Order: sequence, then structure tokens, then C-alpha cells
Amino acid sequence: MAKKDYDALAKFVLDHVGGTENVVSLRHCVTRLRFKLKDESRADTEALENHEWIIDVIQKGGQYQVVIGNDVEDAFDAVMKLGKFASSASDVSDVSDNEGKSAFDRIVDMISAILTPTIPLLAGCGIIKGLLAFCTAMKLLDPTSGFAQILSAAGDSLFYFFPIFLGYTSAEKFGMNKLLGMAIGATLVHPTIVGLKAAEPLFTLFEGTPIATNVTTTFLGIPVLMVSYTSSVMPIIAATFFGARVEKFFKKIVPDVVKMFVVPAATLSITVVLTLLLVGPVVTWISQLIAAGITAVQQFSPVLTGVLVGGLWQVLVVFGLHHAFAPIALNSLMVQGYENLTCYMAAVPFTTMAVVLAVYLRTKDKKLKSVALPAAISSFFGVSEPSIYGVTLPLKRPFAFTLVSSAVGGAILGFFGCMRYTQGGLGFFNIPAFINPASPELDMTFYGVFVALGVAMAMGFLLTFFFGVPSSATAQNIADATSDVDAVDTVKQEIFVAPVAGSVVALENVDDEVFASGSVGKGVAVKPSEGTIVAPADGEVSMLFKTGHAVGITTASGAELLIHVGIDTVQLNGRGFRKLVNAGDKVTQGQPLIEFDRSLLAAEGYDDTVIFLVSNSASFQDVVRSQEPSAATDRELLAVLV
Repeated sequence: MAKKDYDALAKFVLDHVGGTENVVSLRHCVTRLRFKLKDESRADTEALENHEWIIDVIQKGGQYQVVIGNDVEDAFDAVMKLGKFASSASDVSDVSDNEGKSAFDRIVDMISAILTPTIPLLAGCGIIKGLLAFCTAMKLLDPTSGFAQILSAAGDSLFYFFPIFLGYTSAEKFGMNKLLGMAIGATLVHPTIVGLKAAEPLFTLFEGTPIATNVTTTFLGIPVLMVSYTSSVMPIIAATFFGARVEKFFKKIVPDVVKMFVVPAATLSITVVLTLLLVGPVVTWISQLIAAGITAVQQFSPVLTGVLVGGLWQVLVVFGLHHAFAPIALNSLMVQGYENLTCYMAAVPFTTMAVVLAVYLRTKDKKLKSVALPAAISSFFGVSEPSIYGVTLPLKRPFAFTLVSSAVGGAILGFFGCMRYTQGGLGFFNIPAFINPASPELDMTFYGVFVALGVAMAMGFLLTFFFGVPSSATAQNIADATSDVDAVDTVKQEIFVAPVAGSVVALENVDDEVFASGSVGKGVAVKPSEGTIVAPADGEVSMLFKTGHAVGITTASGAELLIHVGIDTVQLNGRGFRKLVNAGDKVTQGQPLIEFDRSLLAAEGYDDTVIFLVSNSASFQDVVRSQEPSAATDRELLAVLV
């Protein structure tokens, strides 16, 4: 097969899905370009299916899915560039992913979202630390040399100053000034705070327990519980969560003339003090207790723990539950200096690689071979999703053999007491993380990793080669089976254009707690660049405030749209607003509804942000919004899935 020209592929795909103007949204998963098209009948499905670089086309769940394979990200980037979509600009995402989730799920999702941007750098620093530990253990490197010390500092940088990095990502998540979040993190690892932790204690709280804490100083007579914040995870997340609310409070009450510097000063001072006095110690104790609990479970039966983690890991991946373990594992690393839970999945990517290689060697289908080989290579480097969704799960037996063999590998890792001592990379680059930097030489806690990998890989390969690949296995069968795995009933949708032109603002960032909480409904906000509100869809004016600052429209799908101009503008009693329609009027998309005087609102000190939401969101499967940074009254902004 010729080397793929992704620019040519992108042009072919866009031409045959009906052109750029037919694309409502575009996402990609591990093997597919997932389009939402305005009119699927305009797409040339047969031409796409017959292209040599396209495995299949699937029309399911309101999506037009073009199955590319393991290199889907390259194809996605090319399509995005050719279509001149801004970064994720053509994407439509859930306005409120937390809707209907349990408190635990929301917490895990929140922490995962905060940690995810740091993972590549975590892996990079972990690889540096792991390789230095390996070279030192093998007597290849003098740890006192300048070479080793400089690289060691580079590897330790992220881990030591982790609160600063997490201060940035946490602030971004909670809608706080990101530099202010970094400042809170920097305070926690400031040499003065670190020095106070090491000072002579005045007394010790909870002495003799896993959460024993020294008090070395006081703040206005209040004892300060000194815990270690360097390399910590949870304290800074809790601090910025609290700090974001403090900042929001001061933004409301501080006069604009001094807001620029008074808000950061007040927020930083209050957040840091309360973090050191209460938030930090409490969260640290919780982290320490979680880490101690995991250690207790692992010590009860390392082999059983290995069987469960290794054997069930890919099941967790399929359901998206494996992300819940990332913050737990990282917390253990930071608190204890080692991690003994997710380390037992170390054999999983290698076992997957061996299983998929067996499929590659066993099948005679050329397209399946073209999917399997790059998927196996991807697994070697720790990314197993192409193998799972593209090969093993649809064929069923290879997936089952992967689980069984990985369980055996996990049991062997538990038997030898293997643990990770840093956040290593994925797949092959994860191996150096099992070297104990405090041990003068390598022992079976490291060599046992290779025993586990070898046994699991051999077992998975042999089982699959002899019993796991039916003669009928083809790439077409794979695509058919995969579409059944994640298929849902066809989703109908109603799309709404923006009610006003301007800059898009996430609803949760609106300076009104009721709207920002989503309790009134899911939606979005727009910082307007003009003073006319238009109908976002055809419908009936179901509600019009006498002050003219808000209007409601009921659409054909039953969506009850609320358009609210400004924050607290009801207090103007209609000044600056002109109603152009009446309650009960039938309106068409783009028809002017309200005119408002932006200059008057600004002069009176009112925020003119326009809130646009679906007040009966619970009546629909979902409410999604465009991720474009700007809004226009002739361009889609919001949609409901019926």
C-alpha cells in the first residue's frame, strides 16, 4: 500500500461528505472520524467505502462515521486544516457533562480533567527519572556527576513543583484567573512554607497515626498544621476550588476602578491562609488515608490484587472507568513515593500487542492486516484503544484471551512485589518506572516485570493464534461489529442559531450563580457585539418580560428557549430595552425580537452578557453547543437531541 497522503485523503473525505458547508461538527475517536452532517443524503457513502485508505463508513447514532484506523488523528488534523475549522471549532460538545452523574463520578471527572493536561509532561519527567535510576543501578552513571544531577533536576522539576502546574489547570477548570491559581500553588511550595514544615514542632496532632501532623507556628494565635505540599495533588485542587469562589465574590463587590489589583490580592491572601489553616491539612489527611487503604488492600493479597487489576483493566477501558484510577495512583506516588495498584496493569499493553500480532499473522484478510499491524505497534507504546476497538473486542475471543493473559501477568507482578516509583511513560516506557531509586541494585521487584510480561505475552499470543481467529475474520466484519458496540438509536436534533452576535462564554463562567449552576437549564452565553436579539429558531413567543430584558420561545421540538439580556438588568425596569414582538406571536429564525442599548447598560454598570439556554433541558436526551469562540446570528450555536 502506498504511503498515505493525508491532505489528499482529507480533500476526498470533505468532498464526499457533502463539502465543508455540510459539516455540523467533527470529532474523532481512536479509529474514526465522527461527523454530524446537515444532510447525510449529500454524502457519497459508496465512494468513501471504496477508497483504499478508508476501512468503512457507518451511519449510526446521528453520526456519519468514517473508519480510518489507527492513524485517524493524522486524518483528523488534515481535515480540520483543509476545512479551516478552528481548533475544535467544528466540534459540538456537551454543555454540562455532569448532568445525571453521581457525586463520585463528578469528582473523578473533575480531577481527571485537571490532571490530563499534565500527563504528557508527567510521562516525560518520569522517563527521565526512570532511565537515570536504571543507569545508576547498572553502574553506568555516577549519581554525583554533573550530568546526573542536572538531568535529575529536570526529571524532578514537575514533581516537586506540581502544585504550581496544577494551580494553573485547576484554575482553568474552575473559571479562575490562571496566574492566580499558579500563585496559590507557588505559595504552598515556597521555601518559607517548606522551612516551617521542617521546623521544631510546638506539638503534634494525631500522633501515632498515619495522619500525624506537626504544629510549628501560629497565625494570629491559630495553630498552623504543617503538612507537606511539595509534590502534592489534592490540596491545590481544593484550594483553587475554594479560591475561585472567593475571587467571584470579590469581583462582585469590589469597585471597577480598583478591581484589577484588589481582587487578586484579597483572593490570594484569603485562599492561602484558609488553605494552610484548614483546607490543606484536611485534604492531605484524606489523601494519606486513601493511600494507606490501598496499601492495606494490596498487602492483604498482592497476587489477587494483580489478577483483578490486570484482568479487568481493559474492561474498565471499554467503559471509560480506568480514568478513575489515575488520580488515585498519582496520589499514592506523591504521598508514599510508590504506587502499588495500577502498576499491575503493566502487562496489559504488551499482552494486547501479542494478541493482535497473532491476529495479524493468522488472518488472510489484507484490510484486517492493515489495521492489526499498526494497532499492535500502538499497543507496544501503551495506546491499546486501536487494538481493542479495531481488532480484539469485535472478534471477542482475542479480547477474552487478552483479559485472561493479563490477569496472569498481574498475578506475577503481585507475587514479586513489583511497584512503580515514578509516573513513567506508556507501554515500553513504563518499565523504568519499576526501578526503586533507593535500592543499590536491581532485584526481582524489577526483573519480575519481565517475567510477567513474557508469560502474559506468550500466553495471549498462543491462545489467540490457535483458538482466537475465525477464518471469517475480515476488516468489514470488524467495522460491522464495532458499530454494534457503540451504536445507539438514531438521534434527531433541532439546531438553533445564536440570538446575538459576539464572543461565546461558557455558561458556568457567567457572573450569576443561578445561571452558572445550570439550575435554570443548559445553554451558553454571548458577550454581544450588537444590540439586537433575534429568534434562534422558528417558534412561538411563549413569554416576554414587560421590562423587555428577557424573552422565551417554544420551538417545533418542544424546546423552551430562554434569552436573557444582561445580568440583573430587570432592575432597569425596561429602560434601554425595546420589545419588537408580543407574547403569542409566531416568529421565524432571524426575526428581531428585542433591541437594547448597550451604551446605557455600560453607563449604568450592568454586565450585558446575553444568556441563551434551554429551560426544559431535562426533556431532551442532551443539549450541546458549538465550541466556536464567536457567535453569529446565521450560524449554529446550540442544539437539542430529541
